[in-house]
Amino acid sequence: MTKLSVNINKIATIRNARGGNIPNVCNVALDCERFGADGITVHPRPDERHIRYQDVLDLKPILKTEFNIEGYPSPDFIKLVKSVKPHQVTLVPDPPEAVTSSAGWDTVKNIDFLKEVVADFQSVGIRVSIFVDTNLENIEYAVKSGTDRVELYTEPYATNYPVNREKAAAPFVEAARLAQKLGLGLNAGHDLSLENLAYLHSLIPWLDEVSIGHALIADTLYFGLEDTIKRYKKQLE
Repeated sequence: MTKLSVNINKIATIRNARGGNIPNVCNVALDCERFGADGITVHPRPDERHIRYQDVLDLKPILKTEFNIEGYPSPDFIKLVKSVKPHQVTLVPDPPEAVTSSAGWDTVKNIDFLKEVVADFQSVGIRVSIFVDTNLENIEYAVKSGTDRVELYTEPYATNYPVNREKAAAPFVEAARLAQKLGLGLNAGHDLSLENLAYLHSLIPWLDEVSIGHALIADTLYFGLEDTIKRYKKQLE
């Protein structure tokens, strides 16, 4: 069954907007687990405008489900992740000033760098996933990096879903089939929501994990956290 990892960056954004510790990031993460989430995702950025490095350190000893840390593999990020040793690290090609992730890796251009980083994380027992688009060559080169998984960047699917969902999903299904054929684990994330998640999952039921933050946290304003997580889990049945 496809796992749901809840990205709690937006919880930290709300906290940081006011200062103090409300809402408490650690408590919300534990509530997500209690309400059925299969994992917790965080994406610390250099300016710590949402998740802080200290949050990552605080979360590790208390989480009972899978811990996934996303980010650009800068020296500071690599040092943090290797000290925490989460279950999974997801490598994202974000520049420091990026508002959110907006592209997958050009794995052809960055193959030597990715090989080095992947091997470094795997040497301490961390599973590695590389954020990619549906360009099949990028998936083929991801295999050459030695990564365990790829995560499909699903923003184009989400954007085009209301117009033509079959056409929107087609390149993702093709990419997913190639990843499966090449023996890669498969994750997906970015702009997945209650509107579009079930359809994508029906076409790619072998997804290992979806990571969802913005839409899920926004939905909690209407449904509450427990009900929202249950609704997302239902999309993956």
